Amino acid sequence: MNKVILLAKRPVGKPVLEDFELITEDIPQAGEGEILLKTLYVSVDPYLRGRMNDSKSYVPPFEINKPIQSGLIAEVVASNNSEFTPGDFVSGVLEWKEFQISKGKGLIKVDEKAAPLSAYLGILGMTGLTAYLGLTEIGSPKNGETLVVSGAAGAVGSVVGQIGKILGCRVIGIAGSDEKVETLKSKFKFDEAINYKTTSDIKQAIKKFCPDGVDIYFDNVGAEISDAVLANINRYARIPICGAISIYNETQPLLGPQIQPVLLVKSALMRGFIVSDFSDKFPEAIQKLSTWLKEGKLTYSETIVEGFDNIPRAFLDLFEGKNEGKMIVKI
Repeated sequence: MNKVILLAKRPVGKPVLEDFELITEDIPQAGEGEILLKTLYVSVDPYLRGRMNDSKSYVPPFEINKPIQSGLIAEVVASNNSEFTPGDFVSGVLEWKEFQISKGKGLIKVDEKAAPLSAYLGILGMTGLTAYLGLTEIGSPKNGETLVVSGAAGAVGSVVGQIGKILGCRVIGIAGSDEKVETLKSKFKFDEAINYKTTSDIKQAIKKFCPDGVDIYFDNVGAEISDAVLANINRYARIPICGAISIYNETQPLLGPQIQPVLLVKSALMRGFIVSDFSDKFPEAIQKLSTWLKEGKLTYSETIVEGFDNIPRAFLDLFEGKNEGKMIVKI
């Protein structure tokens, strides 16, 4: 039998396990022009929370009682499509199913000899592309500038900081535990890191570690942390908005400082982005990331959870900060 995970109901506030349903169905058979895929790795990401709401966004919402989708690595186990051979490994946005049928559209073949398969969901996949393109296209880093990254120990944040260092920036990360702070400095070579959970005044901490002000703020979290960073930005600062995980589960709009006067006085740029905005630059970005990875200039962390049934739990754990780097489920 084939296990499938559905969205059982739309979450109100923070998602719970009861919002998901695990069912079984027959393993499908590949028809003409089709391939049968076996799921090997599943990516769980904060942005999936937005697709669980019935609201207009840059992608359609998930449907109730239909399978959830995210980035997957799968193996071709049967093929009636001349472009794919059994034994091929592919990545793509696919359904949370152990086995599924595809016509091959949107799938990219990946080489397990060039990098671990899970890396194609992380540093050589959407995670790496988001970090590289958000930072370079919007942040426009220059040698000697100061870069602050929130959610810095997460999948995207940890890569952003490393790229910032490669490009000559002084990098300060914000994370949620002493262990993550130590990892940012020892493994990812951030210049400084702040534990926001044990720091009473984030605004002052940023001022201390950024005596020359903040030139680039890569925002993964939003809310109070971002307010504190914005209070320290320099003239002509650039602020890529990648995510706002701290407020994804809020049911009421939050009140905070009015940012328009800050942006005006500082002549600062704040821009939200979706990685697909820069799809024409994907080949260039992947080449850069692959080269840096091979040269040892980039490293990455993964939190691997095992078992298809544990996909919802792994997703929920994102909002508890239980991941270091990319959260992936190995089937």
